[in-house]
Amino acid sequence: MFKFYDFLPSGNCYKVRLLLTQLGIPFERIDVDILKGESRTAEFLSKNPNGRVPVLETDSGQFLAESNAILFYLSADTDFFPNDVFEQSQVLQWLFFEQYSHEPFIATSRYWISILKKAEEYRESLKQKREPGYAALAVMEKHLTHHNFFVAERYTIADIGLFAYTHVADEGGFELTQFPAIQAWIKRVQAQPRHISITQV
Repeated sequence: MFKFYDFLPSGNCYKVRLLLTQLGIPFERIDVDILKGESRTAEFLSKNPNGRVPVLETDSGQFLAESNAILFYLSADTDFFPNDVFEQSQVLQWLFFEQYSHEPFIATSRYWISILKKAEEYRESLKQKREPGYAALAVMEKHLTHHNFFVAERYTIADIGLFAYTHVADEGGFELTQFPAIQAWIKRVQAQPRHISITQV
């Protein structure tokens, strides 16, 4: 059985927990409280020297970090990852977009505001996150205006990767009312079989 090292409020961890659940794969969840420095202990660093969750431990004792890499690993040969090479590359394109153009602005803002509860302390930094965060949402909105999902008109790990932090963007101070296509897509994702919420285990 997989062991999954998880911090419940984390969107990056949620991605993996959601996919494991939707695939019906049993796993042992191990809570790692990053607010208490539990991802920086010698024991944890032996699993991921980068000191971050999520981490997936395989039956053979191998460790895999980085949420989107774990999504790729788990979704191979499933309906959550296309067979066509170009469509596979499109999935990776959106996952790279999520990590480079989306997560650093929306997820970081949410972390400062809703998890650390230090909005005032990070006020100036939060201002700098606004424009690029909304720019990422605008890219998504434009795509979703003409598509139900991000790749091949079906639910894939591209949707899981982008859903995790987008659906809680308001917790980072981003207003989604101006993005109707994103709002409709969020409902489609939430309607998928075996969907769980971000704090559900």
